[in-house]
Amino acid sequence: MKHFKRLMGVAAATVIAGSALAQDPTFFRIGTGSAGGTYFPIGGTIANGISAPPGARPCDKGGQCGVPGLIAIAQSTTASVFNNTAVQNGELEAGMAAADVTRSMYLGEGKFDGKPHEKLRIVANLYPEDLHLVLPKGSSIESLADLEGKRVGIAQAGSGTQVAVEMMLAEWGVTRDNMDEAELNNSQSAERLADGQLDAYFYAAGWPVSAMVQLSTTKGMELHSFSDDDLAKINGIIPAYIPSSIPSGVYEGIDYEVKTPAVSALLVVSSDLSDDLVYGITAALWNDNTRKLLDNGHAKGKQITPDTALDGISALGVPLHPGAEKFYKEAGLLQ
Repeated sequence: MKHFKRLMGVAAATVIAGSALAQDPTFFRIGTGSAGGTYFPIGGTIANGISAPPGARPCDKGGQCGVPGLIAIAQSTTASVFNNTAVQNGELEAGMAAADVTRSMYLGEGKFDGKPHEKLRIVANLYPEDLHLVLPKGSSIESLADLEGKRVGIAQAGSGTQVAVEMMLAEWGVTRDNMDEAELNNSQSAERLADGQLDAYFYAAGWPVSAMVQLSTTKGMELHSFSDDDLAKINGIIPAYIPSSIPSGVYEGIDYEVKTPAVSALLVVSSDLSDDLVYGITAALWNDNTRKLLDNGHAKGKQITPDTALDGISALGVPLHPGAEKFYKEAGLLQ
């Protein structure tokens, strides 16, 4: 890993110097997503990695290597929109959120026109979230236009997936007026599809998604593979969604590559948080202990690396938190 040794030195120094933060417990709430998705397990791993409760065994003696005194908790939520709103309002200290929604909310554009969320700040780009368009076993569609008149899960209200999916569907002439939409989380959508109550559902998440793993091994499922032209069209509508793919074999019975759009998942905090706290959290996110937790947890954890932590951030238009920026500069990851 390119800057690994230098970065580890910065992180280790931060743990030692961070004792000033250990005088009193600091509670740190991270908004994630539904239990059947990817935000929740990844958020839990991050919370574990950055925590070091008062009285915990020191890092150099086999204890937790997070920010001294910090107690981080991953909370299940309805994901991106909810998390960003809660961070803006001070109801959460941090949240996981899709890049496209975070940009729109920060700037007050699109669906959030006139309602800028000016306190949003980025700690890191985490991993790509691939859009899963799930269909019953043995079924297929040619394009999104085929979903007109169908029973379609468009993800839950408050999720970035729903915002993006409605924008995509509209370009193919499909709206709430000509489909039977269902606002459900991933686990609920999988259950409805398995019971024959849905014809399709959308969910953007890092694969493998636990609810889909269960669906594929029980009732079975298909995933829609988008054409190159459709991927280009989606990228034109929502630039943050770029062409990606889900490899063959990720889910049982899906023995083909699935071409699909993907958007980056971000770790977002409030500008109200102190530079010292966010510096310590960023250092703890990238220390050797958290690396082990990420590598041994959800499969997407391996893709969360310091070398990709700043990918796309400069072009997104949402600032890094100054505490995170300081860490990346000291680690040689940012000029």
